[in-house]
Amino acid sequence: MASQYSISDPPSDAISALRFSPNPDSLRFAVASWDKFAYIYELIDGKNARQITKFEHRAPVLDVCFGKDDNEIYTACLDWDVRRIDVSTGTQTVLSTHDNGVRSVVYSNEHSLVVSAAWDSTLHIHPGTSDAQWSTATINLPSKPYSLAVSSSKLVIAMANRALHIYELKTLANECKSSANSLQNRLDIEPWQRRESSLKFMTRAVDCMPNDEGYASSSIEGRVAVEWFDPSNESQARKYAFKCHRQPEGDVDVVYPVNAVAFHPIHGTFATGGGDGVVAIWDAIAKRRIRIYPKLAASVAATSFSANGKYLATAISPGAEDGKDEIPEGSVGIFIRELGENEVKRKTK
Repeated sequence: MASQYSISDPPSDAISALRFSPNPDSLRFAVASWDKFAYIYELIDGKNARQITKFEHRAPVLDVCFGKDDNEIYTACLDWDVRRIDVSTGTQTVLSTHDNGVRSVVYSNEHSLVVSAAWDSTLHIHPGTSDAQWSTATINLPSKPYSLAVSSSKLVIAMANRALHIYELKTLANECKSSANSLQNRLDIEPWQRRESSLKFMTRAVDCMPNDEGYASSSIEGRVAVEWFDPSNESQARKYAFKCHRQPEGDVDVVYPVNAVAFHPIHGTFATGGGDGVVAIWDAIAKRRIRIYPKLAASVAATSFSANGKYLATAISPGAEDGKDEIPEGSVGIFIRELGENEVKRKTK
C-alpha cells in the first residue's frame, strides 16, 4: 500500500530544485532553495527523512545535482557562480563564474562532465575530476537557457524562442580536452541536433528517458511533448504533445504551467508536476496517464524518483500563478511517496 508523508524541516523559502542521488544504494536527495541554501536530506528506512546538512550561498540557489558520489554536489547560483561542494567537509570550490545568474547544472557520470547553463546565454563545461588536463570551456547559446538534462550519451538544452539543442557528451568531452591549450577555451562546436520545440509556449522543464532514446519537455501552458533522439523519419513521426494540468473552474479550463518532468529510472514512465499542485504519472509509449495524485497545498516546483525506483519526492512552493508575494505558512514543503510495486509501472494489455 502506497503512503506519503511530508518532511519536518523543509527550506524556509521557495524550492527551486530537488534531485535524488543517482546511486541505487542511496536514499539521499539534494534540494536548492531561494533561502540561499543547498540541502542534503536522507530517507531513513524509507519511513522518515532527516536533514543531513546544508550549505549557505551568497544568493538564491537555482539548481543542484550530485556528482560522482553522495559526497559531492554541484550548485547553480544567482550570484553567477557554479560550485562543487564536498558534503563530508563542507568545502566549497567555485568551478566557474558566468556573466549572469546560473539557471541549471547537471553531471554526467559516464563522461565525467559538469555542465552549467546561465542567463548570459552560455554553457560552461567543467571537468568532473580535479586531475583533468583542461579547465572550464564555454559554448555560446542562441537564446537564454531554461532547463538542462542529460542521458548516458546526450545533453539536452531547452531555451527561449522554443529553441532546443542536443549535444553528444562524448563529442563535448573530446572537444574540451583537445582545446585545453586555447587561451580562451571558447568552443565553437555545433550541436548534434538543433530542434524547435513542439510546444507553442515557453519551455519550463526537460528530462531524458532512462533508456537514452529521447526526452520529454513541458511548457508554461499546460502541455508536455515527448520526442526521440533518432533523427530518422520513422522515429520523428512518433513524437507527440498532449494537454495536462488543467483544472475546470465554472465553464472554463484554467491552464497551469508544468514545472517539473521526471522519468522513472526503471519503468521509463514519467511524472509531471504542475502549478495546480498536482503530480501525474504518464506512460510515454502508450500515450496515456497512469494515475493522478491528490492536489497539494501549493504549486509543484520539482519532483524526482529515487534511483532504486521505490520513492517519489515532490517539492511544493508558491508559484507565480498563486499571485502571492509572501510565502504563506505550509506552502513550502517536501513530500515523500513510497511507491507500490505496480504504482508507476506501465500497464500491460
